[in-house]
Amino acid sequence: MARSSRESARLLASVANGQGGYFTAKQAKEAGYNYPHLEYHLEAGNIERAGYGLYRLPTVPQAEHDELIRLTLWSRNQKDEPQAVVSHETALTLHDLTELLPDRVHLSVPPGFRKATPRGCVLHKTEITPAEIEEREGFRVTTPLRTLLDAAASGVSQEQFEKAVSDALSRGLVSRAKLVAAARQNPRLDRLQAAAPSRRITKK
Repeated sequence: MARSSRESARLLASVANGQGGYFTAKQAKEAGYNYPHLEYHLEAGNIERAGYGLYRLPTVPQAEHDELIRLTLWSRNQKDEPQAVVSHETALTLHDLTELLPDRVHLSVPPGFRKATPRGCVLHKTEITPAEIEEREGFRVTTPLRTLLDAAASGVSQEQFEKAVSDALSRGLVSRAKLVAAARQNPRLDRLQAAAPSRRITKK
């Protein structure tokens, strides 16, 4: 049974409101909007084109992390599932573990990801487990522990890295036990040791 235009508009608005105003062509179709409907609303100014197969409701206020939401939806696969997870230096910023603002957005994507890197982004091809991901409104970010492990292998200065580890421990974002366990399985051990000199992290 076809939905009424009012019901379709309500469903689409519900989706878009949870994604900073953005929605995909597939999401629009599921709400009851086919391609001619989208073209009509584009010409009428009711929606805006935000990328390939990506649109936005201009009536929805821009989210604080608008760029991260847009890039997350940009990364979707053929099943319309977002692939990118905000990580590395950008994740440090989101967790308030650094005072430095990265000049590019860092995203982790699956090893087989093939889309070209957008301007202003760094793509890290790596495996991330569900346990290493936190859900935010419209995007995902690596957990504080995974973020610190990624930062240990990145270009973050040792001073900033040590501050991030110290802040994460003092605020209870990570436990020393989990940091120790991760260090024992990780070749980034030396940098983690230097970041927590009061209780050295050692292998058994």
